Amino acid sequence: MPRPPASVRARAALAATVVVCLALVVAGFGVVTVLRHNLTGRAGLEAEVTARTVAGSQDALNGRFDRLDLPEDGRVVQVVDSAGRVLGAGAALAGRAPVADYAPAADSTVAPGSTVSSTPTAAESAVPSPSRSGAAFAPSSPSASGTADATGTAAHANGRTGAPGGVLAAVHVLVPDGIARTAVPVDDHGRGRGSDDHGGSDDGKSGDPTGDDHGGGDDHSGNGGGEDSGKGATSSPPRGKVGTDVQRRTIRATVAGRTHDYSFAAVQGTTYDGRTYTVYAGISLEEEQATLDQVTKSLLTGLPFLLAVVATVTWLVTRRALRPVEGIRAEMAEITGSGDLSRRVPEPRSGDEIARLARTTNQTLAALEGSIERQHRFIADASHELRSPIANLRTQLEVAEAHPELLDTHGLVQDVVRLQHLAIDLLLLARLDAGESPADARVDLADLVLEEVAARAATDRFPPAVALEGEPLAVTGSRTQLARVLANLLDNAQRHAAGAVEVSVAVEGDDVVLTVGDDGPGVAPEDRERVFERFVRLDEARSRDAGGAGLGLAIARDVVLLHGGSLTVGGDPGRGAVFRARLPRVT
Repeated sequence: MPRPPASVRARAALAATVVVCLALVVAGFGVVTVLRHNLTGRAGLEAEVTARTVAGSQDALNGRFDRLDLPEDGRVVQVVDSAGRVLGAGAALAGRAPVADYAPAADSTVAPGSTVSSTPTAAESAVPSPSRSGAAFAPSSPSASGTADATGTAAHANGRTGAPGGVLAAVHVLVPDGIARTAVPVDDHGRGRGSDDHGGSDDGKSGDPTGDDHGGGDDHSGNGGGEDSGKGATSSPPRGKVGTDVQRRTIRATVAGRTHDYSFAAVQGTTYDGRTYTVYAGISLEEEQATLDQVTKSLLTGLPFLLAVVATVTWLVTRRALRPVEGIRAEMAEITGSGDLSRRVPEPRSGDEIARLARTTNQTLAALEGSIERQHRFIADASHELRSPIANLRTQLEVAEAHPELLDTHGLVQDVVRLQHLAIDLLLLARLDAGESPADARVDLADLVLEEVAARAATDRFPPAVALEGEPLAVTGSRTQLARVLANLLDNAQRHAAGAVEVSVAVEGDDVVLTVGDDGPGVAPEDRERVFERFVRLDEARSRDAGGAGLGLAIARDVVLLHGGSLTVGGDPGRGAVFRARLPRVT
């Protein structure tokens, strides 16, 4: 598995480049898709306009498809009847089979009850008949010989025209070239109108002169009437009208020897004599595809350059942003190498995350420096405290060796006890500094106070006055360590009291407060925090034997803090000191 780049700048530049690349690909795909849709839609709309123009021309509605004025500007047009025969086509599709058949016209079959009026208009009478092989099919004028009079009309199945029970399926017209043509009408959308726009109206009901649109041939009759017949056929428009519907397709076709996609639109119409036809108009999509290819090529060509710019800018910006981080790293490396914890890393003025990181780093360095200084001071003080009793022991042992009669056994025992207590205190402080968790036991401070006072009754200078208020007075923690707190506070009070020591336990809110006071000189406000420091003795003139090593109050505060409480000193100077240990109460 390949390893990621080791540099943050490299990873940031790579990630930004990948994200921008994906975003550009998605955006480019969307642009090309929208552009293709718009271009294809425009071509389809142009094809529809062309188809409607051709289908709605008078030549088309009069059935003179050989006279259609078809565009020759690259648009392809074909007019196809319901039987699939090409009635007219532009030069590009001349002599070709239908290029599209997806919207065939309805079959021009006369439904029972429909009529055909063959009366020609003045324009229709002047139209020459088409040849048999021509691409257009037009109605012709009647012959002078009188065969098959073109003014005849087809009778309805109900015999409205006077032909009972008879159905005229077609009107045969003898055209000048001697060819008999058949004009095949269609029902006017099943609306019961057998006549075209040039004839009278027929309501399709025997004896009903109202011309109701709901009469006429039944849409469900055998010949289909207004119902779609044939594959894909739809209802024909009214005679002399162009349908409102349009069907669009994209078809791949070969025109003038070139094969490409065309956008076709199909529009249907019905001639005045009832014949339906479909006009297929196509617009080449070659230019649109060329435009899309050019846009796609431009996007693909510009993508690498844009990604290169993004990667370069990201690299430069991240390098500038991470320059303070490099300064912090270099300074930390020098501090580690030199061991000088008094040095600090540079803090940027930006006030951002890097500035906060530098500030936190300096705070960590300050805390570490203070911890190291306390450790050095502790070692020095401990060495000093141990040196004196050890020196005393050595001196007395040397004297005893030279003069056994001068051996002071009592002094030796006191020095050994003092060393033992000092060793116990140092061991406890080491355990507290290591973060040793206290025991999770229930301790009743009232019982603890009574037991400790009773145990010290023989050695205390002044018997403490005990006051217990409230129930219960229980906390959670180590009974041994809490007893050590009480003992150290009582030792301090006995050492400085003038004549009275008081101990009380009371409930204050959710806490239990242990108070130890004396009537000694008290503690000055400026010394009320310093007194809890290790190896601190406020009375420097007193002897070490009387003043102790200066660890009792420091141990007491560390133990109380470890139990989730607090230890403070108060009282009025000259009227004694009051130490208050506050611990969470257990209900």
